[in-house]
Amino acid sequence: MKPINWGILGASNFALKHMGPAIHAASGARLGALATSSPEKAAPFCAFCPDLRVHDSYDALLADPEIEAVYIPLPNTLHIEWSLKALAAGKHVLCEKPIAMRAEEIDPLIAARDAAGLFATEAYMIVHHPQWEQVREWLDEGQIGELRHADVVFSFNNPDPANIRNRAETGGGSIPDIGVYAYSSVRYAARAEPGALRALIRRENGVDVFAQVTGEMIGPQGGFSYSAITSTRLHPRQEVTFQGDRGLIRVHVPFNAGVAGEAALTLQRTGEPDRVLRYPGINQYVLQVENFARHIREGAPYPWTLEDARAGQSMIDKVRASEA
Repeated sequence: MKPINWGILGASNFALKHMGPAIHAASGARLGALATSSPEKAAPFCAFCPDLRVHDSYDALLADPEIEAVYIPLPNTLHIEWSLKALAAGKHVLCEKPIAMRAEEIDPLIAARDAAGLFATEAYMIVHHPQWEQVREWLDEGQIGELRHADVVFSFNNPDPANIRNRAETGGGSIPDIGVYAYSSVRYAARAEPGALRALIRRENGVDVFAQVTGEMIGPQGGFSYSAITSTRLHPRQEVTFQGDRGLIRVHVPFNAGVAGEAALTLQRTGEPDRVLRYPGINQYVLQVENFARHIREGAPYPWTLEDARAGQSMIDKVRASEA
């Protein structure tokens, strides 16, 4: 398979630590270019990718004829704008989550994707990890009986007022940053969409720093209760539990697998010994890039589309509208 030549719009810390190395390491991919006006920010990228071309503007990278796909790790409020520009320049697009600030903003991007005949999607990496494929399979099989409740916690402590996650003008807050995982992980695994929701939200300087969501999700076998907590002001914690009438599934490191700890699942069922599956050494960012390449080159199925992203953003919008 001919490797896809990638460019990155912006030298973000996340791109440096995770997605840049993942593109560089992935089969079927080649990291070819970076757009940044800062030689200091470009230097650590060039350290692991010595033949990297550095463009001094985003537009210059989009004009590079050798680049086929772009990864966009810009602030949340710029995602739609630069995804549209990338498609107009003839590039495939992998854009960081949340790809938009409201669900309807994704509609023009879907139309542009279809008109260009290119692929564009949100960088929702967890669906590429085999632990989430396994959770979905267990739920489909009814391994825990009737699903009756799901609960999620995802938190970390980031009080830095200069960080884009704490600035309203860049689309900060726990809901757009990590709510996308707390909400859509359950949507994905249980093939469910939200019913009635109620949210308790606390804010600092115009961004939410704590959100507790309770309500109902509706899946193929009916409704189940749901609760989720996201926060950027609590000690780091992440866990997802699916509880049925005959067992439960616990996802121990559901979101930052391999970074916050080793990915592992526990399946508990009445009258049976616990089943524990571990996933050492798996990089979900590399898998995301490799699946993107196979989809482009071979037409292989890809587990997260713009339509999936739109449905996830619709749940975020619903959470905000349901504030107590």
